[in-house]
Amino acid sequence: MIQTSLNFKYSENAVNPIFANHETFHPRFGWLKKGFDTANKNPDIFSQDDAPVRLGVGKNMVRAIRYWSSAFKIIDKNNLPTRFGEKLLGNNGWDTYLEDPASLWLLHWNLLKPTCDAAAWYYIFNVFRDLDFTKEDILAGLKDYINNFNKTIAESSFIKDVNCILRMYATQDLMRDNSPVEDSIDCPFNELGLIRHFGKNYQFKIAAKANLPPSVIVATCLEYASWASQGRQTINIPSLLYDEGSPGMVFKLTESILCAAIETVSKEFDTIVLSDTAGLIQLSFPDSPEILAEEILDKYYNSK
Repeated sequence: MIQTSLNFKYSENAVNPIFANHETFHPRFGWLKKGFDTANKNPDIFSQDDAPVRLGVGKNMVRAIRYWSSAFKIIDKNNLPTRFGEKLLGNNGWDTYLEDPASLWLLHWNLLKPTCDAAAWYYIFNVFRDLDFTKEDILAGLKDYINNFNKTIAESSFIKDVNCILRMYATQDLMRDNSPVEDSIDCPFNELGLIRHFGKNYQFKIAAKANLPPSVIVATCLEYASWASQGRQTINIPSLLYDEGSPGMVFKLTESILCAAIETVSKEFDTIVLSDTAGLIQLSFPDSPEILAEEILDKYYNSK
């Protein structure tokens, strides 16, 4: 099992050691929109006695909806809409009802970016480096990973998180006695195809994803560069591919896919430049990469 250490200037704040706050429920279709809209109307809803009635779910699911809405950064710790939440799910948002798979990729990115409140997710996508693995491999790695934090976590929490991750992302339903597990059916993030399932074995899909637009790839590269490039207006492609927290790790990209995406978007935004200097391929960008990232996403969604 190959692992990397926490290795960036933001790494100490990259992830909170939060485990199993999802009440064993992965995010289901409609939950994030429901959580955002309900909190937008009444930030106190999740702690009110009639929350299950208003949300139309059980009490444990109320807590899960609140957790996922916060973890995906569409609401903040005070249950107020974030800028990202408004941009994506607001009344005039990019994709109010999450009809475009591109929005699921953006949510996946926002779940994992600093500060991540889903530590097992962060570990599996950013720190764990094996391409083929079993559930036992992940559990063993998580036990080592927690040593980075001054915190004791019950093994049962690791197990709940790993089970939730695999239900959430595995493209083939988990099987038990040759029957699909019901909980694995109702998760939109299966559409991303990030993890393949073969019997007891799993595999990250390191290849092109048909529903991952170049605009999302480049926008997340620019956002990543805004905190990882240490004030420079360039970032090298290997960093965007292999560094902890990078789009390459989060989306499981190859160099050819990443460079093709940058070249595609640079035809519409000439401030983005892909250059090769002495064999080092770099992405160059203007002073405010986060602003440019938002402009790229605005153009993508407005053209739909």
